Amino acid sequence: MLDNIAIAIQAIVALTVLFTITRISGKKQLSQLNFFEYIVGITIGDLAAYVSTDLEVNLIHGYTSLFIWAGIPLLFEYLTQKSKKLRDLVDGKGSVIIRDGKIMEDNLRKSRFTSDELLQQLRLKNAFKVSDVEFAVLETNGKLSVLFKKENEKEPQTVIMDGNILYEPLAKIGLNKNWLLTELEKQGVTVNNVFLGQVDSYGELYVDLYDDKITPVQPTEKQLLLATLKKCQADLELYGLQTHCETTKTMYAASSLEMRDFLINITPYLR
Repeated sequence: MLDNIAIAIQAIVALTVLFTITRISGKKQLSQLNFFEYIVGITIGDLAAYVSTDLEVNLIHGYTSLFIWAGIPLLFEYLTQKSKKLRDLVDGKGSVIIRDGKIMEDNLRKSRFTSDELLQQLRLKNAFKVSDVEFAVLETNGKLSVLFKKENEKEPQTVIMDGNILYEPLAKIGLNKNWLLTELEKQGVTVNNVFLGQVDSYGELYVDLYDDKITPVQPTEKQLLLATLKKCQADLELYGLQTHCETTKTMYAASSLEMRDFLINITPYLR
């Protein structure tokens, strides 16, 4: 009888400690845990069960071990927030599975992802044709992120992360550090204060700052005019695709080409 009471008390204490650890660890869903965090979670569960049911266990040693195991992922989480290289090492990196409507077979194979699994993930995203997908990334949590095709639109490139310039994606879109620093100067911010910076398909830079009290300089009238002209050119192409009249389709196509040539000539003056 006394043994049963002791086990009940130990179980309640272990459950309370486990609940406290879970609250401290944050609110990540199971699907968001990386492999390391998943293994640590299983180990903590086993330790809690052992401490709560073994009457001969040294409780101080048991709970010390429990808190050490719980502290390890918190330490790694803190360190990975400070270093992208360590974050890539611990969490891994997303793999590009589809680009420009074409499956990247090598990346698919490296990710140990079958074609059936890919098609299933695409269907869950309402993508029933691979050719409709502009860009798809297999994230580190095993889920597929999908960008559908749009006329003249490409996937945005992240060029600044945690205050550091990412040169590879910058070079991928034909830009360089000088261009980036110039764009940041236009917005009145520095690289060190940028938490995240992305360049869209139109070459526009969006930044999210560490200090939310700082407001980036809004686009000038020239930049707004350039954006409006680009939208007009895209609308002309869209109207041409939507109409069934060949004469009208030809007219819209010709107007779109004229607008495109005009944009090429005027863009340097509106930057």
